Amino acid sequence: MQAETARMSVPAAIKDALLAALVMLGLSVPMLAWRTEQNMSNELILVPRWGAVAIACAIVFAGRLALSLFVWNRRAGARSVRVTRLLSIAGRAALAAAGALAFIACALVAWSLGHQASWIAIAAMAMVVAFLALLATFIVKASIGFEAARAYLAPAFLGFIAIFPIVAIHYAGWQGALKWIDNFGIQILIYVTLGWGLNIVVGLAGLLDLGYVAFYAVGAYSYALLAKQFGLSFWLLMPLAAILAAFWGILLGFPVLRLRGDYLAIVTLAFGEIIRLVLINWVDFSNGYAGISGIPRPSFFGIPFNADDDGFSAVFGLEFSPVYRTIFLYYLIFCLALLIAFVTTRLRRLPIGRAWEALREDEIACRALGINTVNTKLTAFAIGAGFGGLAGSFFAARQGFISPESFVFMESAMILAIVVLGGMGSLIGCAMAAILMIGGTELMRELDFLKTGFNIPGLGLSIPGFGADFDPTQYRMLLFGLAMVLIMIWKPRGLISTREPSIFYREKKAVSGSLVKEGHG
Repeated sequence: MQAETARMSVPAAIKDALLAALVMLGLSVPMLAWRTEQNMSNELILVPRWGAVAIACAIVFAGRLALSLFVWNRRAGARSVRVTRLLSIAGRAALAAAGALAFIACALVAWSLGHQASWIAIAAMAMVVAFLALLATFIVKASIGFEAARAYLAPAFLGFIAIFPIVAIHYAGWQGALKWIDNFGIQILIYVTLGWGLNIVVGLAGLLDLGYVAFYAVGAYSYALLAKQFGLSFWLLMPLAAILAAFWGILLGFPVLRLRGDYLAIVTLAFGEIIRLVLINWVDFSNGYAGISGIPRPSFFGIPFNADDDGFSAVFGLEFSPVYRTIFLYYLIFCLALLIAFVTTRLRRLPIGRAWEALREDEIACRALGINTVNTKLTAFAIGAGFGGLAGSFFAARQGFISPESFVFMESAMILAIVVLGGMGSLIGCAMAAILMIGGTELMRELDFLKTGFNIPGLGLSIPGFGADFDPTQYRMLLFGLAMVLIMIWKPRGLISTREPSIFYREKKAVSGSLVKEGHG
């Protein structure tokens, strides 16, 4: 069978790319062309940045031209099966070769820099590049199958996450590892936990929730207030915070039982803002903008992490270091994430999990089958909110200070973006999206060598830097926005759009995301 498609000529593609660049010029002039700076007289002046405008227009022009010529501009007629397979194999081999070359380049850079940059940052960059190469090799083509990708990637990354503190201590030392384990490892695992909690509501039940950060805040404030006022144990308050968050999830679920789609999203957004405004204005309860400080930190089963004679270091005969508490918190959130993954996987196979998926696909058909949609929605909201409350209680215990500024709408947007980009309904996809989005932000803080440049011995290459005024963190949201656009073009249903069925007959097969309504099967 042959499919006839229109072919765009090169001049037409260039004209289309020029029009896209002109649109970008009109959008970028008011946003990028000028920047306010403070001069020596303490006055604000406008500094032109036409170079940034030119770069943005050039990126849009090149991207649009490449899409028109190589993605949308397919030749008329279908290739033979043999040619298609050869091209598929050649494409995967090229992706694997590109990933290997990028990994070698990162290793050369790490070898040349020595102490000029953080070794753990370069190692993490190499890990991300290798991960993307494997991901492209195993998952981009549906013919490879999701089973092969998961069989290789999941154990490898679980093992790496388990030994990450050891790797960080080895390369960065005790003091340097404190920052990487806390800001990189624990931060990513918190968002993985939040993403898996929201995945039940959005990915499995199909209920668009834009106020998920409210349950995160309920868990955090429940732990902080009860720990300070009543001195209860961390191990008792963590499940209690999850129960209180689940209770608020049920309260949210009752008013929105008849809503769906955009209307449901607006109500949940309002709920999240109501919780935040209550925390700001009810000063006697939450201390308002000042927040709650001095929150008791968790102990190692009754042994505190302090420098006293009864502290963790003294009991086990170790030299005192704050890294021990950080390592304990890292493995604690790692175990919580594994627990949430296990519970979610088991729930999917139970009748309630299949009811969630039926509700997601078609609520009317779900009612016609005799499924109680009220209980189905309420259980999804309650369990998802409970997982958010668990993450919130851990966040309060880790920080020792919380305020309403930690629970703004952007947190809900970030968690929802993790769920959508990873592939709604996919646990592994959510984890990968959290690593890329949260880990990428932290990695860009360590790229100081881009200011000064570096040399690569053996190759005789000297790569100049961008100057002392260059700040890579200013461009992280631009890069993430570009990455999100590219993912939505090539993987519109998320990084992993295939998934095992909840139940199967004789043989277990992955279901393509294009065969179901919400992009997951």
